[in-house]
Amino acid sequence: MHTIADEAEKPLLVTVRPDREIATRQRLPYFVGISEASAGAQGLSMHLVVVPPGGHAEPHVHRGYETGIYVLEGRVETRYGPGLRESVINEAGDFLFIPPGVPHQPFNLSDTEPARAIVARNDANEQERVEPYDPAVDP
Repeated sequence: MHTIADEAEKPLLVTVRPDREIATRQRLPYFVGISEASAGAQGLSMHLVVVPPGGHAEPHVHRGYETGIYVLEGRVETRYGPGLRESVINEAGDFLFIPPGVPHQPFNLSDTEPARAIVARNDANEQERVEPYDPAVDP
């Protein structure tokens, strides 16, 4: 049971201004926005990801949580599924949903401009369950 005093001890709103990128298991620059560590979130994380010109993430899978992506700038090809044999291209203004457990790997289609996207997940500590994926092992 919460009392008024309990609620007064917790901040009602939290502003996060990321000042530097962090390294991720996907090997892409992330700018941490909302997470348990940055804002006390319990079931949500939201970050800015940048795919450098000509760059790509390492193949990976997210265990146990959904991912929503909104592309702000650029064009990204995401290879996905068993062996990463399927592909979808998204551009600025597109939303992309990735269910839990689906292997994927995004590629920036531009050699000169970075691609930027907002990534939201229903796990406040999503980096803990990012696993590398080897498409050669999944025929």
